[in-house]
Amino acid sequence: MVNGKRGEIEAQLDGSSFRLCLTLGALAELEHSFGEADMVALTKRFECGRLSAQDAIKIIGAGLRGGGLEISDAEVSQMQAEDGAVGFVSIVSRLIGATFGSNDDDGVVDASLEKR
Repeated sequence: MVNGKRGEIEAQLDGSSFRLCLTLGALAELEHSFGEADMVALTKRFECGRLSAQDAIKIIGAGLRGGGLEISDAEVSQMQAEDGAVGFVSIVSRLIGATFGSNDDDGVVDASLEKR
């Protein structure tokens, strides 16, 4: 079971359920991978709304590793998501929202990355 208050999400990949979480280590991995100096720069990158397939592989891979799975980006690139490309975009969106968004009173994650 995932804990949304810790930024965890559940996603279906290759017909199995996985826990994803962008831990501090996973965020550091993404900073390095994307060549960003810090989490603010990383957040600004995500705010632009553009997402390449390579970006999705890196983000999903970091989330899977943050969730405790030992998996390479090469292995992630071979995975299938429900609803194809739309499914991958949904996973990335939910993971970014759970990590940088805020939980409101009804427990729904606000995926907006605007500074509050």
